[in-house]
Amino acid sequence: MTIETSVLATKLNTFVRLSDGESRCLAQLQSSSIEVARGAEFVHQGETGNVAYILQSGWACSSKLLPDGGRQVITFPIPGDCVGLRSILLRTADHSVAAVTDSIVSRIQISRILEVFNEFPHLATAILWATSRDEAMVVEHLASVGRRTAIERTAHFFLELYDQLTLIEMAQDGTFNCPLSQYELGDALGLSAIHVNRVLRMLREQGLMTFNAHTVTLHNIRGLKELAGYETPEHAAVLVR
Repeated sequence: MTIETSVLATKLNTFVRLSDGESRCLAQLQSSSIEVARGAEFVHQGETGNVAYILQSGWACSSKLLPDGGRQVITFPIPGDCVGLRSILLRTADHSVAAVTDSIVSRIQISRILEVFNEFPHLATAILWATSRDEAMVVEHLASVGRRTAIERTAHFFLELYDQLTLIEMAQDGTFNCPLSQYELGDALGLSAIHVNRVLRMLREQGLMTFNAHTVTLHNIRGLKELAGYETPEHAAVLVR
């Protein structure tokens, strides 16, 4: 992998400016990649491991399996996202991650990550900054399921996706590809697939957004933000070298 092809490098350079040495290290860190077929798990809840992952291409779904067999979707990792970094501290995975589409992921030994963090503290800070921003969305997800109405949480969800994908240059002019089914959206939003369909129709009829053939178009971003009470996240990081 070259510096130019690293989606994570694109993402991190939105937060901070990486040096050439840091960029080379980041590329080397992602040199060992594997293909993951759609539907296959690559992080297994309850298992102990010493590996973290960086999603290079494709989409994934992190979820928590409950004792009664139910499932709660936590997030949908996209290219450039780090998966399993918490295993640096917690040796047992507290959730599973499966590929939503055919994907490519880089496998990184935790020991190697710690070496890089020690050698390149600025790069470590950048990765942790980006990861913290990703995990802030879990807080928003909790707020959505607990307090926002169905139409508000749906609007908020798609605005978050748009901002995430814009960071890695996979969204433009209010349009992006979204491989998620209405069942997967329902699991994430705490709604039935039928309810998701109804909410998407309402958003379409209000001229706010459309979701057709896996293409999302946000026709009125300001209107969606007002509806969802959405605030665009600040990405600039103030870091000391």
